[in-house]
Amino acid sequence: MWTIPVDYETLRIIWWLILGLLLIAFAIMDGFDLGIASILHYVARDDMERRVVVNTIGPVWEGNQVWLVLGAGVIFAAFPQIYAAAFSGFYFAMMLILFALILRPVGFKFRNLMPGAAWRRRWDAALFIGGFVPALIFGVAFGNLLQGVPFRFDDDLRIFYEGTLLGLLNPFALLCGLVSVSMLIMQGGSFLALKTEADVRDRAVKAAGIAALATIVLFAMAGVWIAFGIDGFRYVSQAVTDGPSNPLVKQVAMAEGAWMDNYATTPATMLAPAIGLGAAGLTWYLVRKQSELTAFITSSLSVLGIISTAGLAMFPFMMPSNLEPRASLTVWDSSSSQMTLFIMLIAVLIFLPIIIGYTIWVFRVLRGKVTAAYIEENSHKMY
Repeated sequence: MWTIPVDYETLRIIWWLILGLLLIAFAIMDGFDLGIASILHYVARDDMERRVVVNTIGPVWEGNQVWLVLGAGVIFAAFPQIYAAAFSGFYFAMMLILFALILRPVGFKFRNLMPGAAWRRRWDAALFIGGFVPALIFGVAFGNLLQGVPFRFDDDLRIFYEGTLLGLLNPFALLCGLVSVSMLIMQGGSFLALKTEADVRDRAVKAAGIAALATIVLFAMAGVWIAFGIDGFRYVSQAVTDGPSNPLVKQVAMAEGAWMDNYATTPATMLAPAIGLGAAGLTWYLVRKQSELTAFITSSLSVLGIISTAGLAMFPFMMPSNLEPRASLTVWDSSSSQMTLFIMLIAVLIFLPIIIGYTIWVFRVLRGKVTAAYIEENSHKMY
């Protein structure tokens, strides 16, 4: 009988890492789209400047959104119980994100179909909503994950969610939402400084610098709050890392400071928050020194560090429950079967390098600055 060459525990860790990498890739790549849309009205003061800004991301936003689709697909296929619980608990929040994301392509396609200023202002507003709302709600969702989500299972593993949309908008979650917004504006401003010139570039530099400082302050505040102000989750029973995906067979406790356990037992993980803070500080310095490409790289490193900080703090928890802690979903008890994870891994090893290679090629072809002169010369095919 053929045996799977990778053990179940290793496959679960691999897929946790893949999911984390996809979320980081989404925050870095589509994050600068969301960030630029969030500051559109600040960096661009007239129609031509807005066209310049829109066309810095117009050719790439659809490709960047692939990382969100891949992340959702991984949750659906590799961690189906998390997919089910998340859509039960965050249903209305996800509908808000979906509505905002639908506005984005409509805004790109429609804003230049008619010359009227009022017409274009409406679609510029749609682009702003399509950038700011998802940036905020993604952060709010992470804030609620860190506090635990009010769901439970019955004996047949049916999911029951007992929270409300307003309950998601609690103070800590809103702080995490502001971290997300400032982080993505830093990312968007850095990219826009790289791709534009003159007044638009100067405003983008200022926006990126302010956002970098805000990211440092807000991220540090969230870290202190996590350490001393909210209860984390930890295993009480022995973790079964290669057992069936049944979350009710374990014992979990909530305790203040529990999210700091992994940092205490594995000090090397402290590198993640250090990168998040340090790279944001470097972004503030470099973008003001006109080192736009390096600033965009350090901004991306800051995004990586901030998201990794949350993931490493929560491991192995992925969607904890504050209603019934033992129902919390972890890497060890919410995954698909060993065979499913292995077959999916083969597919990822084949197709992910193709996606990465294509993305690199696209950005190489589209390198260089977007200028008002170029927009005027090619107005018929530009947004």
